Amino acid sequence: MIPKIRYGTRSTYGLVRYLFGAGKRDEHTDQHLVASWNDYAPDPGRNPQHTIAQLAGQLDQPVKALGDRAPEKTFWHCSVRADPGDRHLDDNDWADIARRIVRAVGIAPEGDTAACRWVAVRHAQDHIHIAATLVRQDGRRADLKFDKRKAQAEARQIEKDYGLRQLNPGDGTAAKAPTSQERFKAERTGRAETPRETLREAVRQALAGAADESEFFTRLKDKGLRVKPTLGSSGDVLGYAVALPGDRNAKGEPIWFAGSTLAADLSLPRIRLRLTGAAPDQDAPPRTGAARTNRSAPARGRRAASGAAERAALLLDSDDDGEAAAQLVGIGELLDAVAQTSPAASRAELAAAARSFERATRSHIRAEQADTRAMRSAARGIIQAGGALGRGEDGGATAMLLSTLALAAIAAARWHSARGHAQQAAASRQTAQHLRAAYQQAAASPMQALHAHGRALPEGQRRGYEITIRAALPHDLPRTDSEAQHDALAATLAQAEQAGHDPEALLQQAVDMRELDSAENVNDVLVWRLRRLADLPAHPGPISPLPKAGTGRTAPPARRPGVHRAPPSEPRPDTPDPRNRPPRR
Repeated sequence: MIPKIRYGTRSTYGLVRYLFGAGKRDEHTDQHLVASWNDYAPDPGRNPQHTIAQLAGQLDQPVKALGDRAPEKTFWHCSVRADPGDRHLDDNDWADIARRIVRAVGIAPEGDTAACRWVAVRHAQDHIHIAATLVRQDGRRADLKFDKRKAQAEARQIEKDYGLRQLNPGDGTAAKAPTSQERFKAERTGRAETPRETLREAVRQALAGAADESEFFTRLKDKGLRVKPTLGSSGDVLGYAVALPGDRNAKGEPIWFAGSTLAADLSLPRIRLRLTGAAPDQDAPPRTGAARTNRSAPARGRRAASGAAERAALLLDSDDDGEAAAQLVGIGELLDAVAQTSPAASRAELAAAARSFERATRSHIRAEQADTRAMRSAARGIIQAGGALGRGEDGGATAMLLSTLALAAIAAARWHSARGHAQQAAASRQTAQHLRAAYQQAAASPMQALHAHGRALPEGQRRGYEITIRAALPHDLPRTDSEAQHDALAATLAQAEQAGHDPEALLQQAVDMRELDSAENVNDVLVWRLRRLADLPAHPGPISPLPKAGTGRTAPPARRPGVHRAPPSEPRPDTPDPRNRPPRR
Protein backbone atom coordinates (compact mmCIF):
# COMPACT_ATOMS: atom_id res chain seq x y z
CA MET A 1 0.00 0.00 0.00
CA ILE A 2 1.56 3.24 -1.16
CA PRO A 3 0.60 6.69 0.20
CA LYS A 4 1.75 9.70 -1.83
CA ILE A 5 1.46 13.17 -0.34
CA ARG A 6 1.32 16.55 -2.07
CA TYR A 7 0.54 20.08 -0.93
CA GLY A 8 -1.49 22.77 -2.67
CA THR A 9 -2.29 26.46 -2.42
CA ARG A 10 -5.54 28.47 -2.57
CA SER A 11 -8.88 26.69 -2.81
CA THR A 12 -9.47 22.93 -2.83
CA TYR A 13 -12.05 23.41 -5.59
CA GLY A 14 -9.72 22.31 -8.40
CA LEU A 15 -8.68 19.18 -6.53
CA VAL A 16 -12.25 18.22 -5.61
CA ARG A 17 -13.39 18.80 -9.18
CA TYR A 18 -10.65 16.47 -10.43
CA LEU A 19 -11.50 13.77 -7.86
CA PHE A 20 -15.18 13.76 -8.83
CA GLY A 21 -14.50 14.27 -12.54
CA ALA A 22 -14.01 11.72 -15.29
CA GLY A 23 -10.23 11.74 -15.00
CA LYS A 24 -7.68 12.68 -17.61
CA ARG A 25 -8.36 9.52 -19.58
CA ASP A 26 -11.92 8.84 -18.43
CA GLU A 27 -10.54 6.37 -15.89
CA HIS A 28 -12.68 7.52 -12.92
CA THR A 29 -15.81 5.46 -12.26
CA ASP A 30 -18.44 5.61 -9.50
CA GLN A 31 -16.91 8.67 -7.83
CA HIS A 32 -18.10 9.00 -4.21
CA LEU A 33 -17.10 9.77 -0.64
CA VAL A 34 -16.19 6.90 1.66
CA ALA A 35 -15.39 9.01 4.74
CA SER A 36 -15.15 12.62 5.91
CA TRP A 37 -14.32 14.71 8.99
CA ASN A 38 -17.89 14.57 10.32
CA ASP A 39 -19.45 11.80 8.19
CA TYR A 40 -22.03 14.35 6.95
CA ALA A 41 -20.03 16.10 4.22
CA PRO A 42 -21.94 16.63 0.95
CA ASP A 43 -21.25 13.88 -1.61
CA PRO A 44 -21.49 15.22 -5.21
CA GLY A 45 -20.99 11.71 -6.56
CA ARG A 46 -23.83 9.86 -4.88
CA ASN A 47 -26.19 12.79 -4.18
CA PRO A 48 -26.79 14.99 -7.25
CA GLN A 49 -28.34 17.78 -5.19
CA HIS A 50 -24.92 18.48 -3.74
CA THR A 51 -22.30 20.22 -5.88
CA ILE A 52 -18.54 20.19 -6.00
CA ALA A 53 -18.57 23.86 -5.02
CA GLN A 54 -20.53 23.02 -1.84
CA LEU A 55 -18.03 20.40 -0.74
CA ALA A 56 -15.00 22.57 -1.56
CA GLY A 57 -16.60 25.51 0.27
CA GLN A 58 -17.09 23.51 3.45
CA LEU A 59 -13.52 22.21 3.31
CA ASP A 60 -12.08 25.69 2.78
CA GLN A 61 -14.16 27.48 5.46
CA PRO A 62 -11.50 27.40 8.24
CA VAL A 63 -8.87 28.69 5.78
CA LYS A 64 -11.01 31.56 4.53
CA ALA A 65 -11.84 32.54 8.11
CA LEU A 66 -8.16 33.47 8.62
CA GLY A 67 -8.16 35.88 5.70
CA ASP A 68 -4.71 37.32 5.13
CA ARG A 69 -3.33 35.21 7.97
CA ALA A 70 -3.94 31.98 6.07
CA PRO A 71 -0.81 29.86 5.40
CA GLU A 72 0.79 29.74 1.96
CA LYS A 73 0.03 26.03 1.63
CA THR A 74 -3.64 25.56 2.28
CA PHE A 75 -4.50 21.96 1.50
CA TRP A 76 -3.05 18.46 1.80
CA HIS A 77 -3.63 15.70 -0.75
CA CYS A 78 -2.76 12.05 -0.16
CA SER A 79 -3.47 9.19 -2.56
CA VAL A 80 -3.44 5.71 -1.02
CA ARG A 81 -3.09 2.87 -3.50
CA ALA A 82 -3.22 -0.89 -2.92
CA ASP A 83 -0.84 -3.27 -4.64
CA PRO A 84 -2.24 -4.84 -7.85
CA GLY A 85 -2.01 -8.27 -6.23
CA ASP A 86 -3.95 -7.30 -3.09
CA ARG A 87 -7.46 -8.53 -2.42
CA HIS A 88 -10.45 -6.31 -3.14
CA LEU A 89 -11.19 -3.74 -0.40
CA ASP A 90 -14.72 -2.40 0.02
CA ASP A 91 -15.87 1.10 1.01
CA ASN A 92 -15.82 0.28 4.73
CA ASP A 93 -12.22 -0.93 4.46
CA TRP A 94 -11.16 2.22 2.64
CA ALA A 95 -13.01 4.43 5.14
CA ASP A 96 -11.11 2.80 7.99
CA ILE A 97 -7.81 3.18 6.12
CA ALA A 98 -8.51 6.88 5.47
CA ARG A 99 -9.24 7.53 9.16
CA ARG A 100 -6.06 5.74 10.19
CA ILE A 101 -3.94 7.79 7.78
CA VAL A 102 -5.34 11.21 8.82
CA ARG A 103 -5.02 10.23 12.47
CA ALA A 104 -1.40 9.06 12.05
CA VAL A 105 -0.15 12.19 10.27
CA GLY A 106 -1.93 14.71 12.54
CA ILE A 107 -4.73 15.86 10.22
CA ALA A 108 -7.35 14.49 12.58
CA PRO A 109 -5.90 13.13 15.87
CA GLU A 110 -8.04 10.69 17.81
CA GLY A 111 -10.82 12.48 19.74
CA ASP A 112 -9.88 15.96 18.44
CA THR A 113 -13.19 17.60 17.49
CA ALA A 114 -11.51 20.82 16.32
CA ALA A 115 -9.15 19.08 13.89
CA CYS A 116 -8.78 19.79 10.16
CA ARG A 117 -11.57 19.09 7.72
CA TRP A 118 -10.95 16.23 5.31
CA VAL A 119 -12.69 13.88 2.87
CA ALA A 120 -11.77 10.54 1.32
CA VAL A 121 -12.92 10.06 -2.30
CA ARG A 122 -12.98 6.76 -4.14
CA HIS A 123 -13.19 6.66 -7.91
CA ALA A 124 -11.46 3.34 -8.59
CA GLN A 125 -11.32 -0.05 -6.92
CA ASP A 126 -7.64 0.03 -5.95
CA HIS A 127 -7.17 3.46 -4.35
CA ILE A 128 -8.61 6.49 -2.59
CA HIS A 129 -7.70 10.18 -2.40
CA ILE A 130 -7.71 12.10 0.86
CA ALA A 131 -8.14 15.89 0.61
CA ALA A 132 -7.73 18.02 3.74
CA THR A 133 -7.31 21.69 4.53
CA LEU A 134 -4.33 22.71 6.66
CA VAL A 135 -6.13 25.05 9.05
CA ARG A 136 -7.91 23.46 11.99
CA GLN A 137 -11.48 24.35 12.79
CA ASP A 138 -10.26 26.27 15.85
CA GLY A 139 -8.13 28.48 13.58
CA ARG A 140 -4.76 26.95 14.41
CA ARG A 141 -2.47 25.53 11.78
CA ALA A 142 -2.08 21.78 11.53
CA ASP A 143 1.17 20.27 12.79
CA LEU A 144 2.25 17.87 10.06
CA LYS A 145 5.89 17.30 10.90
CA PHE A 146 7.23 14.16 9.27
CA ASP A 147 3.82 13.44 7.73
CA LYS A 148 5.26 11.40 4.85
CA ARG A 149 7.24 9.21 7.21
CA LYS A 150 4.24 8.74 9.49
CA ALA A 151 1.96 7.89 6.57
CA GLN A 152 4.41 5.27 5.34
CA ALA A 153 4.70 3.73 8.81
CA GLU A 154 0.90 3.55 9.15
CA ALA A 155 0.65 1.99 5.67
CA ARG A 156 3.03 -0.77 6.73
CA GLN A 157 0.84 -1.49 9.76
CA ILE A 158 -2.32 -1.43 7.64
CA GLU A 159 -0.75 -4.02 5.34
CA LYS A 160 -0.19 -6.33 8.29
CA ASP A 161 -3.65 -5.78 9.77
CA TYR A 162 -5.45 -6.35 6.45
CA GLY A 163 -3.25 -9.19 5.22
CA LEU A 164 -2.03 -7.21 2.20
CA ARG A 165 1.32 -7.38 0.46
CA GLN A 166 3.90 -5.92 2.85
CA LEU A 167 6.19 -3.40 1.21
CA ASN A 168 9.61 -2.45 2.51
CA PRO A 169 9.68 0.68 4.66
CA GLY A 170 11.46 3.65 3.12
CA ASP A 171 14.01 5.91 4.75
CA GLY A 172 13.70 9.06 2.66
CA THR A 173 16.82 8.42 0.57
CA ALA A 174 15.12 7.21 -2.61
CA ALA A 175 15.32 9.34 -5.73
CA LYS A 176 12.22 11.37 -6.50
CA ALA A 177 9.66 9.30 -8.36
CA PRO A 178 8.07 10.63 -11.57
CA THR A 179 4.83 12.52 -11.06
CA SER A 180 1.57 11.22 -12.47
CA GLN A 181 1.66 14.03 -15.04
CA GLU A 182 5.11 12.88 -16.17
CA ARG A 183 3.88 9.30 -16.51
CA PHE A 184 0.75 10.33 -18.43
CA LYS A 185 2.89 12.39 -20.80
CA ALA A 186 5.31 9.47 -21.34
CA GLU A 187 2.39 7.20 -22.24
CA ARG A 188 0.89 9.83 -24.51
CA THR A 189 4.16 10.35 -26.38
CA GLY A 190 4.97 6.65 -26.62
CA ARG A 191 7.94 6.65 -24.26
CA ALA A 192 8.77 3.49 -22.31
CA GLU A 193 9.77 5.62 -19.31
CA THR A 194 9.58 9.23 -18.21
CA PRO A 195 12.30 11.76 -19.16
CA ARG A 196 13.23 11.99 -15.47
CA GLU A 197 14.09 8.28 -15.41
CA THR A 198 15.91 8.37 -18.73
CA LEU A 199 18.00 11.35 -17.66
CA ARG A 200 18.84 9.85 -14.27
CA GLU A 201 20.24 6.73 -15.91
CA ALA A 202 22.13 8.73 -18.55
CA VAL A 203 23.75 11.00 -15.93
CA ARG A 204 24.78 8.03 -13.83
CA GLN A 205 26.32 6.31 -16.84
CA ALA A 206 28.19 9.48 -17.81
CA LEU A 207 29.65 9.64 -14.32
CA ALA A 208 30.89 6.03 -14.30
CA GLY A 209 34.69 6.17 -14.35
CA ALA A 210 34.84 9.84 -15.45
CA ALA A 211 38.24 11.33 -14.67
CA ASP A 212 37.07 14.86 -13.96
CA GLU A 213 34.18 17.30 -14.24
CA SER A 214 35.04 18.27 -17.80
CA GLU A 215 34.90 14.67 -18.98
CA PHE A 216 31.60 14.17 -17.17
CA PHE A 217 29.97 17.08 -19.02
CA THR A 218 31.50 15.96 -22.32
CA ARG A 219 29.99 12.51 -21.87
CA LEU A 220 26.57 14.03 -21.18
CA LYS A 221 26.73 15.92 -24.45
CA ASP A 222 28.01 12.85 -26.29
CA LYS A 223 24.86 11.05 -25.17
CA GLY A 224 22.84 13.70 -26.99
CA LEU A 225 21.53 15.46 -23.88
CA ARG A 226 21.02 19.18 -23.54
CA VAL A 227 23.29 20.47 -20.76
CA LYS A 228 22.94 23.84 -19.04
CA PRO A 229 25.38 24.94 -16.32
CA THR A 230 24.15 26.98 -13.36
CA LEU A 231 26.48 29.94 -12.89
CA GLY A 232 27.06 32.00 -9.77
CA SER A 233 27.62 35.76 -9.68
CA SER A 234 31.37 35.16 -9.98
CA GLY A 235 30.88 33.06 -13.09
CA ASP A 236 31.72 29.79 -11.33
CA VAL A 237 29.68 26.71 -12.18
CA LEU A 238 27.52 25.91 -9.15
CA GLY A 239 25.30 23.25 -10.67
CA TYR A 240 23.88 21.89 -13.87
CA ALA A 241 20.62 20.87 -15.52
CA VAL A 242 19.90 18.41 -18.30
CA ALA A 243 17.04 17.96 -20.75
CA LEU A 244 16.07 15.43 -23.38
CA PRO A 245 15.98 16.73 -26.96
CA GLY A 246 12.37 17.14 -27.99
CA ASP A 247 11.00 17.14 -24.44
CA ARG A 248 9.27 20.53 -24.21
CA ASN A 249 6.54 22.20 -22.20
CA ALA A 250 3.38 23.88 -23.48
CA LYS A 251 5.39 27.02 -24.34
CA GLY A 252 7.80 25.00 -26.49
CA GLU A 253 10.66 25.40 -24.00
CA PRO A 254 12.99 22.52 -23.01
CA ILE A 255 12.05 20.83 -19.72
CA TRP A 256 15.16 21.01 -17.56
CA PHE A 257 15.97 18.76 -14.63
CA ALA A 258 18.64 19.84 -12.15
CA GLY A 259 21.01 17.05 -11.15
CA SER A 260 19.86 17.29 -7.53
CA THR A 261 16.24 16.72 -8.58
CA LEU A 262 17.19 13.53 -10.42
CA ALA A 263 18.83 12.14 -7.27
CA ALA A 264 20.52 13.70 -4.26
CA ASP A 265 23.86 12.08 -5.10
CA LEU A 266 23.77 13.52 -8.65
CA SER A 267 24.02 17.13 -7.52
CA LEU A 268 27.20 18.82 -8.74
CA PRO A 269 28.72 19.22 -5.22
CA ARG A 270 28.22 15.48 -4.55
CA ILE A 271 29.63 14.60 -7.97
CA ARG A 272 32.68 16.75 -7.33
CA LEU A 273 33.30 14.94 -4.05
CA ARG A 274 33.25 11.62 -5.86
CA LEU A 275 35.49 12.83 -8.69
CA THR A 276 38.12 14.41 -6.45
CA GLY A 277 38.02 11.76 -3.74
CA ALA A 278 38.94 8.77 -5.89
CA ALA A 279 40.25 9.84 -9.28
CA PRO A 280 40.72 6.85 -11.61
CA ASP A 281 44.00 5.99 -13.26
CA GLN A 282 43.95 7.88 -16.56
CA ASP A 283 47.15 6.51 -18.04
CA ALA A 284 46.16 2.93 -18.76
CA PRO A 285 43.28 0.58 -18.19
CA PRO A 286 43.73 -1.55 -15.06
CA ARG A 287 45.04 -5.03 -15.55
CA THR A 288 45.46 -8.08 -13.33
CA GLY A 289 47.92 -10.93 -13.48
CA ALA A 290 50.40 -11.42 -16.29
CA ALA A 291 49.83 -9.29 -19.37
CA ARG A 292 48.41 -11.34 -22.23
CA THR A 293 48.76 -9.62 -25.59
CA ASN A 294 46.11 -11.84 -27.18
CA ARG A 295 43.39 -10.48 -24.91
CA SER A 296 41.14 -7.76 -26.22
CA ALA A 297 40.75 -4.50 -24.34
CA PRO A 298 37.17 -5.36 -23.25
CA ALA A 299 38.36 -8.70 -21.86
CA ARG A 300 41.24 -7.09 -19.94
CA GLY A 301 38.91 -4.46 -18.53
CA ARG A 302 36.38 -7.01 -17.36
CA ARG A 303 39.02 -9.19 -15.70
CA ALA A 304 40.37 -6.18 -13.82
CA ALA A 305 36.84 -5.24 -12.78
CA SER A 306 36.28 -8.77 -11.45
CA GLY A 307 39.17 -8.36 -9.03
CA ALA A 308 37.98 -4.91 -7.96
CA ALA A 309 34.45 -6.18 -7.36
CA GLU A 310 35.73 -9.13 -5.33
CA ARG A 311 37.76 -6.81 -3.09
CA ALA A 312 34.73 -4.53 -2.67
CA ALA A 313 32.60 -7.49 -1.55
CA LEU A 314 35.21 -8.31 1.09
CA LEU A 315 35.21 -4.72 2.37
CA LEU A 316 31.43 -4.89 2.86
CA ASP A 317 32.19 -7.19 5.79
CA SER A 318 34.37 -4.58 7.50
CA ASP A 319 33.31 -2.59 10.56
CA ASP A 320 33.79 0.73 8.74
CA ASP A 321 30.32 1.68 7.48
CA GLY A 322 31.61 4.73 5.62
CA GLU A 323 34.12 2.58 3.76
CA ALA A 324 31.44 0.02 2.93
CA ALA A 325 29.06 2.72 1.66
CA ALA A 326 31.82 3.98 -0.64
CA GLN A 327 32.33 0.48 -2.02
CA LEU A 328 28.61 0.29 -2.83
CA VAL A 329 28.95 3.45 -4.90
CA GLY A 330 31.93 1.86 -6.67
CA ILE A 331 29.96 -1.31 -7.44
CA GLY A 332 27.22 0.89 -8.84
CA GLU A 333 29.73 2.57 -11.16
CA LEU A 334 30.91 -0.82 -12.40
CA LEU A 335 27.34 -1.86 -13.13
CA ASP A 336 26.68 1.39 -14.99
CA ALA A 337 29.83 0.84 -17.05
CA VAL A 338 29.00 -2.77 -17.90
CA ALA A 339 25.36 -1.97 -18.71
CA GLN A 340 26.27 0.50 -21.45
CA THR A 341 28.99 -1.68 -23.03
CA SER A 342 27.39 -5.12 -22.77
CA PRO A 343 26.46 -7.37 -25.72
CA ALA A 344 22.95 -6.97 -27.03
CA ALA A 345 21.81 -10.35 -25.67
CA SER A 346 22.39 -9.36 -22.05
CA ARG A 347 21.94 -5.59 -22.27
CA ALA A 348 18.36 -5.50 -20.97
CA GLU A 349 19.16 -7.58 -17.88
CA LEU A 350 22.29 -5.57 -17.10
CA ALA A 351 20.49 -2.26 -17.54
CA ALA A 352 17.83 -3.53 -15.11
CA ALA A 353 20.55 -4.61 -12.68
CA ALA A 354 22.17 -1.16 -12.78
CA ARG A 355 18.81 0.56 -12.22
CA SER A 356 18.01 -1.72 -9.28
CA PHE A 357 21.38 -1.24 -7.62
CA GLU A 358 21.07 2.52 -7.94
CA ARG A 359 18.70 2.30 -4.95
CA ALA A 360 21.25 0.24 -3.01
CA THR A 361 23.94 2.92 -3.30
CA ARG A 362 21.98 5.46 -1.22
CA SER A 363 21.24 5.35 2.50
CA HIS A 364 21.66 7.60 5.50
CA ILE A 365 25.18 6.22 5.92
CA ARG A 366 27.36 8.69 4.08
CA ALA A 367 30.08 7.25 1.88
CA GLU A 368 33.48 8.30 3.17
CA GLN A 369 36.30 9.38 0.88
CA ALA A 370 37.61 5.84 0.83
CA ASP A 371 40.18 4.62 -1.68
CA THR A 372 37.94 3.43 -4.50
CA ARG A 373 40.40 4.23 -7.26
CA ALA A 374 40.57 0.58 -8.31
CA MET A 375 36.80 0.50 -8.76
CA ARG A 376 36.66 3.78 -10.67
CA SER A 377 39.65 2.78 -12.80
CA ALA A 378 37.98 -0.52 -13.60
CA ALA A 379 34.80 1.30 -14.62
CA ARG A 380 36.87 3.71 -16.72
CA GLY A 381 38.70 0.82 -18.38
CA ILE A 382 35.40 -0.81 -19.33
CA ILE A 383 34.06 2.44 -20.82
CA GLN A 384 37.25 3.19 -22.75
CA ALA A 385 37.47 -0.35 -24.14
CA GLY A 386 33.99 0.01 -25.61
CA GLY A 387 31.50 -2.74 -26.29
CA ALA A 388 32.44 -6.37 -25.74
CA LEU A 389 31.55 -9.23 -28.03
CA GLY A 390 29.41 -11.94 -26.51
CA ARG A 391 31.75 -14.74 -27.58
CA GLY A 392 35.29 -15.98 -27.14
CA GLU A 393 37.53 -14.37 -24.54
CA ASP A 394 35.24 -11.32 -24.32
CA GLY A 395 32.26 -13.52 -23.49
CA GLY A 396 34.22 -15.52 -20.92
CA ALA A 397 35.57 -12.39 -19.25
CA THR A 398 32.04 -10.98 -19.13
CA ALA A 399 30.81 -14.18 -17.44
CA MET A 400 33.67 -13.92 -14.93
CA LEU A 401 32.70 -10.36 -14.06
CA LEU A 402 28.97 -11.06 -13.82
CA SER A 403 29.56 -14.00 -11.50
CA THR A 404 31.60 -11.76 -9.21
CA LEU A 405 29.14 -8.86 -9.35
CA ALA A 406 26.26 -11.18 -8.40
CA LEU A 407 28.12 -12.18 -5.25
CA ALA A 408 28.91 -8.51 -4.53
CA ALA A 409 25.19 -7.73 -4.82
CA ILE A 410 24.39 -10.49 -2.31
CA ALA A 411 27.04 -9.07 0.03
CA ALA A 412 25.39 -5.66 -0.34
CA ALA A 413 22.00 -7.17 0.52
CA ARG A 414 23.41 -8.70 3.69
CA TRP A 415 25.12 -5.43 4.65
CA HIS A 416 21.92 -3.41 4.19
CA SER A 417 19.77 -6.00 5.98
CA ALA A 418 22.04 -5.91 9.02
CA ARG A 419 21.44 -2.15 9.25
CA GLY A 420 17.70 -2.23 8.70
CA HIS A 421 17.81 -0.80 5.17
CA ALA A 422 14.88 -2.81 3.82
CA GLN A 423 14.48 -1.10 0.44
CA GLN A 424 18.20 -1.13 -0.29
CA ALA A 425 18.47 -4.81 0.70
CA ALA A 426 15.54 -5.69 -1.58
CA ALA A 427 17.12 -3.70 -4.43
CA SER A 428 20.41 -5.57 -3.95
CA ARG A 429 18.66 -8.93 -4.11
CA GLN A 430 16.81 -7.84 -7.25
CA THR A 431 20.16 -6.81 -8.75
CA ALA A 432 21.58 -10.26 -8.06
CA GLN A 433 18.64 -11.87 -9.87
CA HIS A 434 19.20 -9.73 -12.97
CA LEU A 435 22.94 -10.43 -12.88
CA ARG A 436 22.39 -14.17 -12.60
CA ALA A 437 20.06 -14.08 -15.59
CA ALA A 438 22.67 -12.17 -17.61
CA TYR A 439 25.38 -14.55 -16.39
CA GLN A 440 23.53 -17.58 -17.74
CA GLN A 441 23.63 -16.02 -21.19
CA ALA A 442 27.30 -15.01 -21.01
CA ALA A 443 28.56 -18.25 -19.42
CA ALA A 444 26.84 -20.74 -21.72
CA SER A 445 29.65 -21.00 -24.30
CA PRO A 446 32.75 -20.90 -22.04
CA MET A 447 31.26 -23.29 -19.49
CA GLN A 448 30.27 -25.72 -22.22
CA ALA A 449 33.85 -25.68 -23.49
CA LEU A 450 35.24 -26.17 -19.97
CA HIS A 451 32.97 -29.15 -19.33
CA ALA A 452 34.23 -30.67 -22.57
CA HIS A 453 37.84 -30.15 -21.42
CA GLY A 454 37.04 -31.81 -18.11
CA ARG A 455 35.45 -34.84 -19.75
CA ALA A 456 38.51 -35.19 -22.01
CA LEU A 457 40.93 -35.54 -19.09
CA PRO A 458 42.37 -39.03 -18.54
CA GLU A 459 40.29 -40.98 -16.05
CA GLY A 460 42.99 -41.21 -13.40
CA GLN A 461 43.83 -37.54 -13.69
CA ARG A 462 40.18 -36.51 -13.45
CA ARG A 463 39.64 -38.70 -10.36
CA GLY A 464 42.67 -37.14 -8.71
CA TYR A 465 41.21 -33.67 -9.17
CA GLU A 466 37.82 -34.92 -7.95
CA ILE A 467 39.45 -36.00 -4.67
CA THR A 468 41.10 -32.58 -4.36
CA ILE A 469 37.80 -30.80 -5.02
CA ARG A 470 35.77 -32.83 -2.54
CA ALA A 471 38.40 -32.39 0.17
CA ALA A 472 38.54 -28.61 -0.34
CA LEU A 473 34.82 -27.83 -0.47
CA PRO A 474 33.40 -26.83 2.93
CA HIS A 475 31.20 -29.48 4.52
CA ASP A 476 28.32 -27.04 5.05
CA LEU A 477 27.86 -26.44 1.31
CA PRO A 478 25.37 -28.51 -0.70
CA ARG A 479 26.99 -31.68 -2.04
CA THR A 480 26.41 -33.59 -5.26
CA ASP A 481 27.17 -37.24 -6.00
CA SER A 482 27.73 -36.51 -9.69
CA GLU A 483 31.37 -36.02 -10.62
CA ALA A 484 30.16 -34.52 -13.91
CA GLN A 485 29.24 -31.39 -11.91
CA HIS A 486 32.98 -30.84 -11.36
CA ASP A 487 34.15 -31.28 -14.98
CA ALA A 488 34.74 -27.55 -15.56
CA LEU A 489 36.46 -27.21 -12.19
CA ALA A 490 38.72 -30.18 -12.88
CA ALA A 491 39.63 -28.77 -16.30
CA THR A 492 40.51 -25.43 -14.68
CA LEU A 493 42.71 -27.11 -12.05
CA ALA A 494 44.50 -29.03 -14.81
CA GLN A 495 45.18 -25.85 -16.76
CA ALA A 496 46.31 -24.04 -13.59
CA GLU A 497 48.78 -26.85 -12.86
CA GLN A 498 50.05 -26.63 -16.42
CA ALA A 499 50.65 -22.92 -15.84
CA GLY A 500 52.82 -23.72 -12.81
CA HIS A 501 50.37 -23.39 -9.94
CA ASP A 502 49.80 -25.79 -7.08
CA PRO A 503 46.17 -26.82 -7.78
CA GLU A 504 45.38 -27.73 -4.18
CA ALA A 505 46.73 -24.50 -2.73
CA LEU A 506 45.07 -22.44 -5.44
CA LEU A 507 41.72 -24.15 -4.91
CA GLN A 508 41.97 -23.65 -1.16
CA GLN A 509 42.64 -19.94 -1.73
CA ALA A 510 39.52 -19.67 -3.90
CA VAL A 511 37.39 -21.59 -1.39
CA ASP A 512 38.52 -19.43 1.54
CA MET A 513 37.34 -16.24 -0.13
CA ARG A 514 34.01 -14.93 1.16
CA GLU A 515 30.53 -15.22 -0.33
CA LEU A 516 30.95 -18.83 -1.47
CA ASP A 517 28.08 -19.92 0.77
CA SER A 518 25.71 -17.46 -0.96
CA ALA A 519 26.61 -18.61 -4.47
CA GLU A 520 23.83 -20.08 -6.57
CA ASN A 521 26.34 -22.36 -8.32
CA VAL A 522 29.46 -23.01 -6.23
CA ASN A 523 31.31 -24.79 -9.05
CA ASP A 524 30.89 -21.88 -11.44
CA VAL A 525 32.06 -19.36 -8.84
CA LEU A 526 35.19 -21.41 -8.12
CA VAL A 527 35.93 -21.84 -11.82
CA TRP A 528 35.96 -18.08 -12.41
CA ARG A 529 37.92 -17.35 -9.25
CA LEU A 530 40.57 -19.89 -10.19
CA ARG A 531 40.83 -18.62 -13.74
CA ARG A 532 41.26 -15.07 -12.50
CA LEU A 533 43.75 -16.00 -9.76
CA ALA A 534 45.79 -18.17 -12.12
CA ASP A 535 45.45 -15.69 -15.00
CA LEU A 536 43.99 -18.38 -17.26
CA PRO A 537 42.04 -17.50 -20.40
CA ALA A 538 38.38 -16.85 -19.63
CA HIS A 539 37.40 -18.96 -22.63
CA PRO A 540 39.44 -22.20 -22.91
CA GLY A 541 39.04 -22.59 -26.66
CA PRO A 542 39.19 -25.95 -28.46
CA ILE A 543 40.45 -29.06 -26.69
CA SER A 544 44.18 -29.76 -27.03
CA PRO A 545 46.10 -32.68 -25.52
CA LEU A 546 47.52 -32.02 -22.07
CA PRO A 547 50.97 -33.40 -21.20
CA LYS A 548 50.77 -36.17 -18.63
CA ALA A 549 53.17 -37.14 -15.88
CA GLY A 550 53.64 -40.66 -14.65
CA THR A 551 51.47 -39.99 -11.64
CA GLY A 552 48.44 -39.35 -13.80
CA ARG A 553 48.44 -35.65 -12.90
CA THR A 554 49.30 -32.79 -15.23
CA ALA A 555 53.02 -32.18 -15.38
CA PRO A 556 53.73 -28.44 -15.26
CA PRO A 557 56.29 -27.33 -17.86
CA ALA A 558 57.73 -24.67 -15.60
CA ARG A 559 57.24 -23.28 -12.13
CA ARG A 560 56.44 -19.64 -11.54
CA PRO A 561 58.71 -17.72 -9.19
CA GLY A 562 57.55 -17.98 -5.64
CA VAL A 563 55.44 -21.12 -6.19
CA HIS A 564 56.68 -23.89 -3.92
CA ARG A 565 55.51 -27.46 -3.80
CA ALA A 566 56.59 -29.70 -0.99
CA PRO A 567 57.51 -33.32 -1.81
CA PRO A 568 54.52 -35.68 -1.83
CA SER A 569 55.71 -37.34 1.35
CA GLU A 570 55.66 -34.07 3.30
CA PRO A 571 52.64 -31.94 4.20
CA ARG A 572 52.85 -28.47 2.70
CA PRO A 573 53.81 -26.02 5.46
CA ASP A 574 51.38 -23.37 4.24
CA THR A 575 48.30 -25.55 3.69
CA PRO A 576 46.72 -27.73 6.39
CA ASP A 577 45.48 -31.21 5.64
CA PRO A 578 41.91 -30.69 4.28
CA ARG A 579 40.69 -33.62 6.36
CA ASN A 580 41.73 -31.86 9.56
CA ARG A 581 40.57 -28.40 8.54
CA PRO A 582 38.02 -26.96 11.03
CA PRO A 583 34.51 -26.32 9.72
CA ARG A 584 34.19 -23.07 7.75
CA ARG A 585 32.37 -20.35 9.61
